[in-house]
Amino acid sequence: MILLIITFVVFSLLFLQITPGIYEKSVFQTSVSQSQVVNKASLGFPVRLKIPSINVNATIQHVGLTPKREMEVPSNIVDVGWFKPGVLPGEKGSAVIAGHLNGENGEAGVFTNLNKLKPGDKLYVEDNKGATTVFVVSKSRIYDSGFADEVFSKRDGTHLNLITCDGIWDGAKKSYNKRLVVFADAY
Repeated sequence: MILLIITFVVFSLLFLQITPGIYEKSVFQTSVSQSQVVNKASLGFPVRLKIPSINVNATIQHVGLTPKREMEVPSNIVDVGWFKPGVLPGEKGSAVIAGHLNGENGEAGVFTNLNKLKPGDKLYVEDNKGATTVFVVSKSRIYDSGFADEVFSKRDGTHLNLITCDGIWDGAKKSYNKRLVVFADAY
């Protein structure tokens, strides 16, 4: 078991590189501590995100990295994607969940109203063991790029960070030029 944990930590330190936004190009490295590996065994995997103040009740897909080493996005506009190589919601560190702002034809995505969240709003993450972890919004920020450390690797508490597109659509890149991040802390 110890060898398995050591192997996992070494693999994470050497090979796990993620990007800060859904389509951003800059890369940073993240690591997984031994305590996070142990905690994952006792926590359930997230299955549903509820945000009553903006009428979100979404299934959570488990996403990883694309071949370009970028965070995958949910396969549709109604579900959200939890970044599985990161921490579990409720675990010490920053869990990250992404959702689409809209669809290819302009239809509303799951996070269309994410910009309406304000400090004090509550978020609920249900896991496959029937437990619910509650988070409270602390702030929102819009980023160009280079925000990975703040979004993915904050380890001083238990956080949930929600990401969606923002800004202006770039047809050539097929992406928005900014990202909206909502930061929440365990309640």
